[in-house]
Amino acid sequence: MIKCIAVDDEPLAIALLKEYISKIPFLELVTTCSDAFEAGKALQQNEVDLIFIDIQMPGLTGLQFLHSLPRRPMAIIITAYKKFALEGFDLDVVDYMLKPVSLERFMKACYKAQELCNLRRAATQSAQPGQPPAQPADYFFVNVGYSLVKILFDDISWIEGSGDYVKMHLHSAPKPLLVRTSTKALETELPPDRFLRIHKSYIVSIASITAVRKNSIFIGDLELPVGESFRDALTRLTKRNF
Repeated sequence: MIKCIAVDDEPLAIALLKEYISKIPFLELVTTCSDAFEAGKALQQNEVDLIFIDIQMPGLTGLQFLHSLPRRPMAIIITAYKKFALEGFDLDVVDYMLKPVSLERFMKACYKAQELCNLRRAATQSAQPGQPPAQPADYFFVNVGYSLVKILFDDISWIEGSGDYVKMHLHSAPKPLLVRTSTKALETELPPDRFLRIHKSYIVSIASITAVRKNSIFIGDLELPVGESFRDALTRLTKRNF
């Protein structure tokens, strides 16, 4: 079961959330809250896996509340305001839904949360004492639109920063995958023995590198620049100075 709380200052919105949650077999509603302060108390008193939360609330907005949490449960934002979507996804929320929300759309968000919760629990169990050492995962999940997409590390050729997104160039796809994140955030998800940051805007798969120059690397015929502050990493990789 996924234990959840619902946070909204509108009684009708809370009533609808309670109805929707009751229809999802793997959700257990712990409590409902009318503002962020009640939600904070609920998190202190209960074990909570998932928060359904509005943005515009008295005293403290939903986004400010999520920012304040040192250990943040999974969160699904349900709001009337589209303009906060980018900030919401920067917080790695599971989903961002605009009111009014249909039951079908609500269920889709909940299944995403279930998949992510299962992954987290599997990782926690594998780290328990007495368990055999877990093999490193050969994949991870990224937010693409309203879905979590599974990406194999071996499938990544190179990654390019593009404003509030990154373009992930894959061996298996003719066009890059547009992911809402930053190269800095994505770098923490990638195994350092398989990927190399060569520029503030570029991360490359070490296996895809075919040639190296002083100021650039090649992936086949593609030449990518190496930033001044990243040359030491390239030297460590090649074990040679240029």
